Amino acid sequence: MSQGKDTVQRTIIIAAALSLVCSVIVSVAAVQLRPIQDKNKALDKKKNILMAASLYEEGAQVDEVFKQYVVPKLLNLADGSYVEGQDPNEYDQYKEAKNPSERLVLDPKVDVAGLRMIARYAVVYEVKKEGELDQVVVPIHGKGLWSTLYGFVSVDSDGNTIKGLGYYDHGETPGLGGEVDNPKWKASWNGKKINDNSGQLQIEVIKGQVDLAREDAQYQVDGLSGATITARGVSYMVQFWLGENGFKQYFDRIKKNS
Repeated sequence: MSQGKDTVQRTIIIAAALSLVCSVIVSVAAVQLRPIQDKNKALDKKKNILMAASLYEEGAQVDEVFKQYVVPKLLNLADGSYVEGQDPNEYDQYKEAKNPSERLVLDPKVDVAGLRMIARYAVVYEVKKEGELDQVVVPIHGKGLWSTLYGFVSVDSDGNTIKGLGYYDHGETPGLGGEVDNPKWKASWNGKKINDNSGQLQIEVIKGQVDLAREDAQYQVDGLSGATITARGVSYMVQFWLGENGFKQYFDRIKKNS
C-alpha cells in the first residue's frame, strides 16, 4: 500500500515540476519575444496607414516609405490643434479612452458609433509630398455586428474628399460583414465627399448600390450585401469620426491653411 502511495506522490511531484518548468519557459519566451512582437505590431500599423494613403506597394520597405512621407501629429479633438510636448508615437488613444482623467464620456445622443467614451487626443498622420500637405490619415473605430472595427481613413488636404479607407482589425463574418476588406469596396470610397457645400455632413453607406446619376452619389458608398448591420456600423463610425465630435475641427483648420 505504501509503495502505491509513493508512486502517486511521485507522479504528482513530477507533474507539478513539469508544469513549473513549462511555465518558466513560456514566461521567459514571452518576455524575450515581446520586443519582436511590438516591432511587428508597429510595422503592421505603419503598413495599414500607407495602404489607406495609397502609398504601399508589395515588397516595399515600410519603415523607409513611412519615414519619407508620413509625419505623426498628436491632436486635441476639441479644437483640432496640435498637442505639444508629447510624443505622438508613444500615445495610445485606445488605452487613454479608459483613463478617467483623459477620456471623454460621450452623450448617447451623439454616440452613433457605440463607443461610450473616447480619448481627448488622437494621433493623425500627415502625408507630405515635396514639403506640402497632400492628405491626412486619421484613425477610426466603432461597432459592427460582431465586433469593434479598427481602421484608418485618408482625407485629401482639402479636408473634404476621402482618398482611402481600410480596416486592420475586426471580427466580422467572412463573406458578409468581412467584405469591408474587399479591395473593390474599399476603392469605392476614393473621391467621396464628406460634407456638402453648406458644410453639412453627408457621407454615408447606403443600402444597395449607389445611383451614380443622382447628385448625392458623391456622398454615398455601396452597402454590403447580406451585412446590413455591419454596413450601418461603418456608416455611423465614419460619420462620427469625420464629424463634429471627431476630426471636423482639424479638417477645417487644414482647409483654411490650404
